[in-house]
Amino acid sequence: MVMEREALPLEHRLRQQILFARERVYRFGQATPLERLLLPGAGPEIWVKREDLSPVKAYKWRGACNRMAVLSPTQAARGVVTASAGNHAQGVALAAHTLGIQARIYMPRPTPRVKLAAVRQLGAGSVQIHLAGDSYDDAVSAARADEAASGAVYIHAYDDLEVIAGQGTLADEVVLSGHGPFDAAYLQIGGGGMAAGVATWLKTYWPDIRIVGVEGVGQASMQAALAAGRPVALDHLDLFCDGTAVRQAGDLPFAICQATLDHIETVTNGEVCQAMRTLWEGMRCIAEPAGALGLAAVLRNRAALAGQRVLVILCGANIDFLQLGSIAQTLDLSNNTSRTLRVRIPERPGTMLELLDSCFEGINLGDFQYGMNDAADAWPVFTINADDPAVVAAVPAKLDAHGFAWQDLTGATDVAFRAIPLRGDLLQHPAFLRLDFYERAGALHDFLGQHIRGQANLCYFNYRQSGERVGRALIGLDFPTAAARDALLASLPSHGDGYRLCEPVNGATQRRLVG
Repeated sequence: MVMEREALPLEHRLRQQILFARERVYRFGQATPLERLLLPGAGPEIWVKREDLSPVKAYKWRGACNRMAVLSPTQAARGVVTASAGNHAQGVALAAHTLGIQARIYMPRPTPRVKLAAVRQLGAGSVQIHLAGDSYDDAVSAARADEAASGAVYIHAYDDLEVIAGQGTLADEVVLSGHGPFDAAYLQIGGGGMAAGVATWLKTYWPDIRIVGVEGVGQASMQAALAAGRPVALDHLDLFCDGTAVRQAGDLPFAICQATLDHIETVTNGEVCQAMRTLWEGMRCIAEPAGALGLAAVLRNRAALAGQRVLVILCGANIDFLQLGSIAQTLDLSNNTSRTLRVRIPERPGTMLELLDSCFEGINLGDFQYGMNDAADAWPVFTINADDPAVVAAVPAKLDAHGFAWQDLTGATDVAFRAIPLRGDLLQHPAFLRLDFYERAGALHDFLGQHIRGQANLCYFNYRQSGERVGRALIGLDFPTAAARDALLASLPSHGDGYRLCEPVNGATQRRLVG
């Protein structure tokens, strides 16, 4: 109770500052929409605050601009310095350019390129970027050293009352939207600034609303602070959700969140990826991982929330394009509709198709890796998936019934990195083909069955589903004689039902494959 009494004056001051911030932040950007996310089946009524449509594609502009708008002329002349993993930096850059203030921004060296480019563009001559260290904490240390040496004003990303108040203006827009009241709000937490500001404002108008803080499993700094009764530093920090990767919660956000959060939850990276997919499929918007944290927790609790009106914040969309591929792969490997299995079959022609026919019928092959590594047995690796988890769960029993030995390699490192061994000394007369085929059930199977079955031994297979309409595979075939190899290659149609054969792999590439 002592902490609650101490926090009340702080919350009162925060509510006043949010009112003042109303006048300031809209000099820099416009209000963002609140849109409903429609999902099939029963569940809650989900409303998404689209901060990805803000001037910096994230909510951080609100706090940075509000804080810099209250600088005195003397402070503004000294310039500002800050540290950021990317989104706060963009807000500082926007404010610096608009207000004519010079800013030095320290960012970790692994900062996504899209965020670096955006800071440069928004700053337009008013900003200097310094890459310092490999983490947000390293960047903070460098920025604080600059502050001490230069006398510049430090603009904190979250542990500052005006910054928190600026973030609170997004909650003001929610209240004014007419779509409330809400039964619950699921708010992602990094340092805690947004959750503190938004929770305070929502509870002011809707006292009965449940405020749920959401953090990544490997970056739960606020959960650790609440357990310890004070902000504490995490020993390990997961960077997948880089926008919320903060080792220690801020002092002010902690004091406010301690009084306003009803409880806190953690979500896995896989659940975040599923939420990102849901946002894409339901709203055609791309969130950065941190931007989907709140929705990830809602989806996990979907059944329990049925019939309720729930608010989530899509807090940012600053993601490197190249990261999307790894996110899709993480999603495939993180849910119970997908499984990676290594299956033993005799090393003789036709057995691979026998396995596909007997045990994988009706199953989608998302990934197929195999390289001949033993003269007697083959151990191909399949990542299988289906819309119905029960279909995937039934495959091991089918393998057992048909006498196939198997191993579960779901999440195995060598599979994820596509380490496919191939012993060239076991091959007689190999040929490698590049094959394009339509991503539909049976297309690849039909090609192998119609043109390869019984004529060659499959010695290599490298295929991963990409989401395109056309799948691409590199296939190795081994023949008993050179004449048999040449005859099949000469007679093989360049295209057929569901496939197109590219040119055979050239000799240099083939030599690299077989060592």
